[in-house]
Amino acid sequence: MTLGTQKILSPEEIAVRAGEQLSFLHLPEPGVFAERALRLRALAEGHAMRDFLLFVAEVAEAQHRALSRPLAVPLPSAADVAAAAHAGEPLLPADGPMPWPRAAVWRESLRELLADLARHVAEGPARATALLLAQASDEHLETQAGRLRSGVMLGLDLAGAPLIAAGLQLHWVRLVQQTAAAHAGGPVVPFGRIDDPTACPCCGSPPVASVERLGAEGARYLACGLCATQWHYVRIKCARCQSTKGISLQSLVAADGGDADTRAVVQAECCGECGHYLKLMHPARDNGLEPLADDLASLTLDLLVSEAGLQRHGQNLLLLFGEADEAPPPGQGH
Repeated sequence: MTLGTQKILSPEEIAVRAGEQLSFLHLPEPGVFAERALRLRALAEGHAMRDFLLFVAEVAEAQHRALSRPLAVPLPSAADVAAAAHAGEPLLPADGPMPWPRAAVWRESLRELLADLARHVAEGPARATALLLAQASDEHLETQAGRLRSGVMLGLDLAGAPLIAAGLQLHWVRLVQQTAAAHAGGPVVPFGRIDDPTACPCCGSPPVASVERLGAEGARYLACGLCATQWHYVRIKCARCQSTKGISLQSLVAADGGDADTRAVVQAECCGECGHYLKLMHPARDNGLEPLADDLASLTLDLLVSEAGLQRHGQNLLLLFGEADEAPPPGQGH
């Protein structure tokens, strides 16, 4: 495989193709984790990362079972909604000081998720890690969650990190869904545009990838890797530095030299100004596409674009680059 470059549309062409009736926000659907699991299992067939993709599919299925069970979480008040909207900030910041994002219920939910996962996976390192993490202290879970969210590799338990991430994803999807339902029809819409267009309007996280949504040709949405919300963002603008200069699309070129630019399901949108890239995905070329799953399965594209000197911008909490600099405390990691 090698890289190929595609000509991109001008802002005017994108506006014409997308039309004027675009929805700014798409909140996570109840079946978000089930769809992710199905896609991961489909992508795993014949894939070099088959075992990992199948394990993440098991995790997604456990997340779906957990999300299907009623569990109330602390929610923001109408005053909180109004304050966030006035400040132009996300209502449920993943790293903010507000009380509801990482309330104690997320740890309880994580432990239930881990116990359920352990019942569905075979004996081995993954099951042992899930059981061990389920017994970890509240302090350990919070410390690991904080390191994972901030990207601090020092002391991060790489074996347990994807499971911590799964618990955080589950909690924030619940938060977004229940907040939207609780404040539907209220005086202020709970989720809308915020001052930083590159961050998730719900939780403030960076995107995992971008998606050209079906039914909106030429319109690109950024997809949150934490709460699975998608929000509209102009396609020729860098999702990191917001520059419109030096933007190019890179694709994996098939060994047969075919026109990969017009058939590639996943491409890299590269910025020559800041030297970063974010994947752009095309559901019209494969309607089973799911942003987080397809990001995991397209690691080859990451490697090739990185060799060209660009840095990854997309944040996938289930995909960690590098190694931990320090082992976790004894008995609290795998």
